[in-house]
This record gives sequence, C-alpha cells and structure tokens, in this order.
Amino acid sequence: MKLAHWMYAGPAHTGTSRVASSFKNVHAIMHAPLGDDYSNVMRSMLERERDFTPVTASIVDRHVLARGSQEKVINNITRKDKEQRPDPIVSTPTCTSSILQEDLQNFVDRASISSESDVILADVNHYRVNELQAADRTLEQIVRYYLNKARGQGTLDRSITDIPSANIIGISTSGFHNQHDCRESKRLLQDSGIKVNQVIPEGGSLRDLRDLPKAWFNIVPYREVGLMTAMFSEREFGMPYISTTPMGVIDIAECIEQMEKHINAWASILLKEKVNHASYIDNQTKFVSQAAWFSRSIDCQNPAGKKAVVFGDATHAASITKIPAREMGIRVSCTGTYCKHDAEWFNEQVQGFCDEILITEDHTEVGDTIARIEPSAIFGTQMERHIGKRLDIPCGVIPSPVHIQNLPLGYRPFLGYEGTNQIADSVYNSFTLGMEDHLLDIFGGHDTKEAITKSLSTDTDPNWNLESQLELNKIPGFVRGRIKKNTENFARQRGFTNITVDLMYAAKEASGAWDNGKS
Repeated sequence: MKLAHWMYAGPAHTGTSRVASSFKNVHAIMHAPLGDDYSNVMRSMLERERDFTPVTASIVDRHVLARGSQEKVINNITRKDKEQRPDPIVSTPTCTSSILQEDLQNFVDRASISSESDVILADVNHYRVNELQAADRTLEQIVRYYLNKARGQGTLDRSITDIPSANIIGISTSGFHNQHDCRESKRLLQDSGIKVNQVIPEGGSLRDLRDLPKAWFNIVPYREVGLMTAMFSEREFGMPYISTTPMGVIDIAECIEQMEKHINAWASILLKEKVNHASYIDNQTKFVSQAAWFSRSIDCQNPAGKKAVVFGDATHAASITKIPAREMGIRVSCTGTYCKHDAEWFNEQVQGFCDEILITEDHTEVGDTIARIEPSAIFGTQMERHIGKRLDIPCGVIPSPVHIQNLPLGYRPFLGYEGTNQIADSVYNSFTLGMEDHLLDIFGGHDTKEAITKSLSTDTDPNWNLESQLELNKIPGFVRGRIKKNTENFARQRGFTNITVDLMYAAKEASGAWDNGKS
C-alpha cells in the first residue's frame, strides 16, 4: 500500500464501480468509509448526466471498527435488492474491507439466499491491481458469469448473425472521450457494412449478454478495459478479436484490413462475395480525414523536427507517439506510460519511434524527465499539463486522468477518421510556433521579462544573482532555456553554488552554449 497525493490510476474499487455503473441496472456496493463513493460525483460531473445507477457505500464507521460489520453489508445488499431490483449486485472489495479482513464472500453467499438479484463478489485483489486492471477483470467476470448462466439454462445461442457484425468492448463511463469514440467506432463499422451487435459495458444490458457470441468478431478500442473479455470470448467461443486501436490514419487502415480479413473468412459460406475496403480507406483518408493532407502542407512544417514528450495510459501514449513521429515529422524525445502491467506491449509498439522510453507511476520522475529534455510540447495527462505550466511548456491532454475541461460538450473523438482531425489539431496547436514566439518577444509574453530559474528536479539548483539574471534575460527566448541549463550544469560540475556573469561567460567558453544565442 502506498500513500500518495497523486495517482495516475485510481484504486481497484473505482474500476469495478466504473464497469458496474456503465451497465444498465447493475448496482455496486462497497464497504468503505463515507466519501469513498466519490465515483458517483465523478460520473455526474464528468459525463454531465444524472440518469445512471449510483454506487452505494456500506459505511464503515466507529461502530464497525469497534465490533466488526456483523450484518451491515448483508442488510445493505438485501435493502438495495428490494428497493431497486437490479439484475445483479456487485460487491467490490476496498482497502478498508481488506484491512478489516472482512469475509466479503461469506457476506455475498448469505445475501444471495434472501435476494432475488444475482449477488457477485468482484474478483479483484485491492492490493495488487489498480483501477484499469480491476475494470478489465470485473467486465470479464460479469460477462463470463452471465454467459455461463445462459449456457446452463440452455438460452445461449451460438449461431452468428446473417450479416457481418461486431461487438465493441471496453467503452465505459468516465473514460477519456469514450462516448465520442464510441460514436466514431460505430460509424466506422457501419460505413464498412458491419452491424454493431453490442456495446459493453456502457449502456449494455445483462439480459442481452447471451447474444454476445452472435457477432463475427470483437473490437477492443482500448487495451486497458476489454482485452480480458475479448480473450475469454476467443477461448470459449472461438470469436476473433481486433485490438489494433483505430487511431491515426495508418492504424485505422490496419484495423479495417483486419476487419476485412475476419469477414472474408466467412464470405464463402454466408456472403456472395468477398469484401474489399481498399477504396473506402483511400476515400476516407483523402476526403474525410484532413490530417494526411495537413501533414504535407506548409503549416505543418513549423513543428517538424521539434521535440515532444508523450506520457499516458498504454493505448493513448503508444498511438500519440506513433502519429506525430510517422505522420507529422515531429521528433518524440521520450514516451512513457503509467501502465506498468502492460510495459512489454508498450515497448514493442513505440520501439523506433522515440529516443527513450519511461515506464513509471511516479509523476516526479516524469516531471524531472520533461525538465531535462526541455521539449517544445508535451502530450500527457492532467499532471503533465501542470508540469508544463510550471516549466512554461505547452501541453495537449490526451488520456485520463483529466480535468473536467478536457471532457468537452462538443464532439471530439480520438478514434476513426474524424479523430485524426482532432488529434492533428491538438498536436499542432500544442506547439508555440515560430512567428508566435517572435511576436511574444516583441510585444511581451511568456518569458521575456524574467527567466525561469526554477526546476522540477530534486537536485539543489545554483543561485542566480541579479546581474546574471539580467544578462540571461537578454538572450533570445528560444535558446534561453538551453543556455540556462548548460550554465547550471557547468556550475554544478565545478562546485559553484552562485552563478555570476563571469561564470556565465566561463560556461560559454567551455561548452559553446551560446553559439546560437546572444554573445
């Protein structure tokens, strides 16, 4: 267990709550202190809706701490069963229930006797998995439970649909632009002549899960949630799945080609002829997505060659690393993810598209890396946006965790061909371009009056006296940061704690730090 003031991925019960609340008529109950049911507030605020199944907290108070839960959890389960008649009630372990060593499985078994609803204990280890891993496991557990139940009742239909169809697995509440991505994913399927069989968990009904195997294949847009369900479906029902995220024109084409392959596997039996989506890919790339054209335009030459740092969940960080590198000519100096459990896949995806790879859950390590590299732009979470503000580096927010301002009311998908336009805009607008920097220097702006002398590094920084700061401020802004860094490194290596004008010129002579600046 770790005490932290910032976490990229929340605790396990948040992931279970997200999945349960995404389904229709699924009720989650957690045994936790008052306030741990903040997922209700998060959903109503971030998704801007109020018609959803809330999570109930079976409150741990001083009486519980003194004499144990006794019948409290069981009473809460049976009360919710009578009041709301949910399809299932999912009891989720929490840190508190683990510390108290509560036997939640015993509570669930006893509550099942007097409840008409199915009562399920989420199979997640609160100490070993985070929010994303718990969401993935909970979704697979619920799907497995109800498909096995349908098989036992003889209501599981193993026949596939007459026309090509697919399930979209992993769209959930409180995900980064998930609702917009869902609409774009449906459009991509429909344009390709593929029927959407089911979308889970968001808006899905457990009573319809028995029809999940009727689809020809599954699509998993995000690796973080849905991959375990797709693997279970392939193992149990022989359903192939596509885990290539349709983000960026190259990976969208790859995803469509995989869909074409799975459809043509059944074409000789169920269709009159094989399908070919080459013309669709070509037309969409040329006329719907403006990203391919824009990347070759004179406007996109401004950020070409500039350095960028990318950090986020595995899916978004990998895609946003590849798109600027191979579609826009932008150099990615460092890319990273906080999904340590998916580090092997992430390394394979970004190999060759960046200079270095960072796998960490420590935001201070990310901040120090950004401060060391001094990129022209950052693409990351809300935390990287804060880091960028401290270092005066623009940041485009690409994955969760995010602030409410990054969940817009307007339509902003990241998937599909419309998503390519949104990503191109986000990448391009995150850079301070040449003319903008020139005008800021002329009319006053971000760093013309005073040089930034703070650093995110935990190392002790040399002090700049008044004369050296004034001299530093005379240097053009576009090279000032590099000169400041080189001068401080020079001072540290020689044991100086104060930087004077003489020391600045000594550093210049030693390293040629000002060759492109003011001499």
